[in-house]
Amino acid sequence: MENKVKPIQQTSASSGHGLIFVTKAFEPPFEEYMELMRGVWQRGWFTNNGQLLRQFEQALEEQVGLANPLFMVNGTIAINLMIRALNLKGEIITTAFSHPVTTICIIWEGCTPVFVDIDPDTFCIDPARIEERITPRTSAILATHVYGLPCDVEAIEAIAKKHGLKVIYDGAHAFGTKYKGESLLNYGDVSSTSYHATKVFHTVEGGSVQTKDPEIFKQVKLMRTMGQFGEQFFTMGLNAKNSEMHAAMGVANLPYLDAILAQRKHQWQCYAQALAQVPVQLAKVPADTEYNHAYFPMVLRSEEELLTVRKALDDRDIHPRRYFNPAITELPYINRAGECPISESVSHRVLCLPLYYGLEDAVIDEIADIIAAAVD
Repeated sequence: MENKVKPIQQTSASSGHGLIFVTKAFEPPFEEYMELMRGVWQRGWFTNNGQLLRQFEQALEEQVGLANPLFMVNGTIAINLMIRALNLKGEIITTAFSHPVTTICIIWEGCTPVFVDIDPDTFCIDPARIEERITPRTSAILATHVYGLPCDVEAIEAIAKKHGLKVIYDGAHAFGTKYKGESLLNYGDVSSTSYHATKVFHTVEGGSVQTKDPEIFKQVKLMRTMGQFGEQFFTMGLNAKNSEMHAAMGVANLPYLDAILAQRKHQWQCYAQALAQVPVQLAKVPADTEYNHAYFPMVLRSEEELLTVRKALDDRDIHPRRYFNPAITELPYINRAGECPISESVSHRVLCLPLYYGLEDAVIDEIADIIAAAVD
């Protein structure tokens, strides 16, 4: 992949650095994006499987290594369509530590979520706890690659094969992560990802579904366009297709992906080094993983300590994010608190620190110094 480098905007390490948020969308050169838009105007084809969308999907497959990617309007609808394409019924085993939409999609599609607690080192679903939750009504496992860190895909696959279950991965954070040399998004029967503007790689709004199974691919592709092909309607679907405007942002951003990933890795390592002597827990990256460094989560000793740290940072115009809080089991419309104590404990103590292309090392050092002083 061609590796372009975008100049970093200079910032000060003093209190005059301006507002620092947990993330900031990468901006390709405006002229490059507008040149792509010029072609859209000339063709007069704004949506419905246009030239740029097809170009983007091909680039995702050939340059990023995704298996049969289908570009969607967002990563939430992608999960809905995966559940529908697999015709899942009954219970779906899932994690209590994820964005609520992971569970909401299960409920929305008429299935029942069954929650399993997480590995405290990776924050992903703990395979050792899955089998005890399997019942005759279980049809699938829907796990999240939390913060872009890989689930134990081999253990989950073994459990699924033993019990005849389908495996879906919510890979909203996982674009750019590789496991054993292959895109993490290619594991499971089918997986999704998100290209929202807050992500490592974005199309402003968007997502995709990936699968090596030709029948699943065929079903999702048809459902993406409301079950319509030409003038015929073959199945029930949703309007999940995306536009040429969003595909253009994807095409414009792809040449910068290597530079984005390299800088995020450097920033992540700067944080890890600066916080090495501070009493906080950092994520453990599993072996054989080329991590995309999507987030920098930090688990503090208590919620009170987290609130102290957050206020100290907010007072300096630095705004981290409690992500995810609360655990899904604690949400009022789920009301299953107590089922996953590790997830619930982590959710009250985890704070994601600013991490995005262009964030200066000096600002990372300042953030680490503020945290160290607040927890001393």
